[in-house]
Amino acid sequence: MVAGETSGDMLAGLLLEGLRARWPDLQTQGIGGPAMLAQGFQSWWPQEKLAVRGYIEVLPRLWEILSIRRQLRKRLIEQPPALFVGVDAPDFNLGLEAGLRAQGIKTVHFVCPSVWAWRPEKIEKLKVAADHVLCIFPFEPELLAQHGIAASYVGHPLASVIPVEPDRAAARLKLGLNNEDTVVALLPGSRSSEIAYIGQRFFDAAAQLLRRRPGMRFVVPAVPAQRERLQAMAQASGLGDSIQVLAGQSHLAMAACDVTLIASGTATLEAALFKRPMVIAYNMHPMSWRMMKRKQLQPWVGLPNILSGEFVVPELLQDAATPTALAQSVLDWLDSPERIEVLQQRFQALHLTLKRDTAQLATDAIEKILES
Repeated sequence: MVAGETSGDMLAGLLLEGLRARWPDLQTQGIGGPAMLAQGFQSWWPQEKLAVRGYIEVLPRLWEILSIRRQLRKRLIEQPPALFVGVDAPDFNLGLEAGLRAQGIKTVHFVCPSVWAWRPEKIEKLKVAADHVLCIFPFEPELLAQHGIAASYVGHPLASVIPVEPDRAAARLKLGLNNEDTVVALLPGSRSSEIAYIGQRFFDAAAQLLRRRPGMRFVVPAVPAQRERLQAMAQASGLGDSIQVLAGQSHLAMAACDVTLIASGTATLEAALFKRPMVIAYNMHPMSWRMMKRKQLQPWVGLPNILSGEFVVPELLQDAATPTALAQSVLDWLDSPERIEVLQQRFQALHLTLKRDTAQLATDAIEKILES
């Protein structure tokens, strides 16, 4: 298995739990993070080596990443596994899967690339790479079938992990927050490049919010590799005791908050499953932004908006993601309880659509591949 970043590690960890329940003696190795390691996974390289997003941002690391893929491919061909599972990370995994499949190794790709949102050219690469695709959104298998790609809808693992009705009071108690506090969760991303481009804007927006609403509290979940950096940014922001930088605990932060200011990515879907209003923001290298914009097929980039088919939450991207605009968008939510109520109803319906027995459905599909 290969999972290239924090969100992939989380999904892979949940999948591994189901695989181990069916095959207790299963041996798994490749590249993964803490959630996978907790399931007995052996990671041959640190997952952080692959955690890069964007076209220009990847260039300083490209040679190392390609070297890892070459070494991994050679190792797997010399010692063929019963199955290779690529978890998301299509830029890394699809090429690797194609090479392994050409050598007779069975391959599964977990999480359909967002060919319906941008980069439609990946569908041809997926066709060559994967014997089967495990899809987390219900409309994807039919789309893939039109291109001759075998796929199964397995639901989104997080929809079964996150309760349909999150316990805000319990989450606040664990974080030392009062029920009457106004709490904003800041999630500037897990990759170093994301924090470099958007992190300071988030903290500056938080400082503006605190000036306008004294007493506001902020929580910042941080992956281990970025925690020290985020702590330094928090200390320099002038937020003082009003901010906590947490060791992970993103779900606790989302459950506890009133609103989240969040970088575009898988975390936005998690926030939706927690029924939390959000302001989605993103900023990247200008050249990467121009290249991505050309490949975009829909007017939305945030998963809650894509799945809803409309702007149910605001998106402030690139130059629009100024600290002032971010702060004002957060205040707009806090001042509109009726909007929040409507949004929560939309998110609850979405949650029920995505909630399936993912472990059972995924392992059923994998067993058929192994027996074919």
